[in-house]
Amino acid sequence: MPLSSPPIFIRNAYPDDADALGRLAALDSAPVPPAPVLVADVGGELRAALSLSDGSLVADPFVATADLVVLLEVQAAQLRPWRRRSRGWAAMRAAAAVWRGLTAQHRPADAGAVPRAVSQPPLSLALHGLTRAH
Repeated sequence: MPLSSPPIFIRNAYPDDADALGRLAALDSAPVPPAPVLVADVGGELRAALSLSDGSLVADPFVATADLVVLLEVQAAQLRPWRRRSRGWAAMRAAAAVWRGLTAQHRPADAGAVPRAVSQPPLSLALHGLTRAH
């Protein structure tokens, strides 16, 4: 039986997410990020949130959220109109960070070796949350 992972959605916070954002902030011992907020919704549960106004972040400290945070940062870089010139570069840097995280498990023990292309998931799948590091 194949293992499946829950779907990951990077989306704007809804008004009815207020309670879940409060619980997430309490878990992270941080204030609730100011609106507008992007959230990483994994299987119907908020795992991380990023404020588009000031960049503040909260994440569930009991779950691995580093890849979710990078996905939030990629989406935020694409949505920030005041950085239109540098938006492409910021999104590319964030996408490269996701790529490095997803392919880290496929790297040979030799730190200087380059991973083989066949062992890496397509970048488009990685950015849409369809593949995840195990």
